[in-house]
Amino acid sequence: MRKYLWISLSLLGTVGCDKAYLPKPPGYNRIDLPEHSFQKLTEGYPYQLDYSSYSKVEVDSFNIQEDTWANLNYPEFGAKVHLTYKQIDGKSVSFKQLSNDAFKLTSQHQVKAYGIEEGVFLTPEGYTGVVAELTGEVPTQFQFFVTDSTKNFLRGALYFNTAMKNDSLAPVIEFIKEDMAHLMNSVKFVD
Repeated sequence: MRKYLWISLSLLGTVGCDKAYLPKPPGYNRIDLPEHSFQKLTEGYPYQLDYSSYSKVEVDSFNIQEDTWANLNYPEFGAKVHLTYKQIDGKSVSFKQLSNDAFKLTSQHQVKAYGIEEGVFLTPEGYTGVVAELTGEVPTQFQFFVTDSTKNFLRGALYFNTAMKNDSLAPVIEFIKEDMAHLMNSVKFVD
């Protein structure tokens, strides 16, 4: 009996070792993303824009006295886009001060960021926009501001309500970045 067991194990060892074993890479949860669709934000703010139908406009509870600030909450994805608006008066609030603050807020993430890519663009309304895309384990992966440089300054930043690794969130980050690109290009300041 032992002889047959030994022969069986020997045959199994030689037959089962034809291919080299390759470990499978770690997998991530599948995230099904909807088609992009937008609705207009036209009332109650000194700006108009198109925002994602999958987000809800909420009053910003961080700074209640700023009634022009809003959050676009993506409850399905555990994400928020914080929108802050300031009116430029040229005296106590200048374009230079606001743009410096925006760059400073972005640069505070350099400690954890692998890289920060910035770009400048012009919206269909003729406003100037600046985008900062951050890579690495940072709390905000995408920030922007849109301004007419003389009267209005709108800043946005994407945050997630989770401590999950950003590579796991990559499909959602890309989805919301496309929403934010549409939002930035639809901004119109109300004078």
